[in-house]
Amino acid sequence: MLELKDLYFSVTETNGTNGGRKRDIIGGINFTFEPGKFYAITGPNGSGKTTLAKLIMGIHRASAGEIRFNGNDITGLTITERARAGIAFGFQQPARFKGITFRDLLSMATGIEDEAKLLDLLRRVGICSLSFLDKAVDAKLSGGEIKKIELATTIARNPKLAIYDEPDTGIDLWTIGPMVNLLKREQIEHHTTTIVISHNRAFLRAADVVLMVNLGKFAYVGNLDGALPMLADLSVCNFKPCREGDENAQCFR
Repeated sequence: MLELKDLYFSVTETNGTNGGRKRDIIGGINFTFEPGKFYAITGPNGSGKTTLAKLIMGIHRASAGEIRFNGNDITGLTITERARAGIAFGFQQPARFKGITFRDLLSMATGIEDEAKLLDLLRRVGICSLSFLDKAVDAKLSGGEIKKIELATTIARNPKLAIYDEPDTGIDLWTIGPMVNLLKREQIEHHTTTIVISHNRAFLRAADVVLMVNLGKFAYVGNLDGALPMLADLSVCNFKPCREGDENAQCFR
């Protein structure tokens, strides 16, 4: 479905004693995301989680390696071309648009103008009020409201692959459970391959597969039960990529 082959993303350091040296943010990831599964990606801050998500969406361009989606090489495709292929992305901090209502935004995202169909989309994400359609998508909205708007515009396109970067950012604890249930329902009912970047245990518990990232590589791939010891004592932070002759390295195999 989605295959990452020897994927790298490197930056050139410009300050300090290491100025001019290349540093790998993503350091040679190989992994295949299977269709219709729910994946949760977690790990320490700065480990490469969001960078990996942005590489898949095309927001960042890979320094080396290949990204294949449904058998096609999409490494060189633009964000728009990847979106047309069926990939959707939810940002950690959704955009707000002065002078645009939710009705306008939802219609632009889906091409739907019929009010009854728009209301169906609202109900799909747990919004029951018709008046919500005419709210301005601006700074007056709460964190929970703007997240619901972004979720609605994302799932309304019925993407084949949906990526959510820390969707619980800025929302209250009471909203997290329904959000997890919504994403699981979309995964199951629409066979959507779902990738969630999160530290929140509710998303990790809901996932079919938990992937822990550190130093731009996967330190662990498995279920939450297997990940909990590494999360509890932060041993994931000590993970280092395997190198020939390094018998002491903690490596993901």
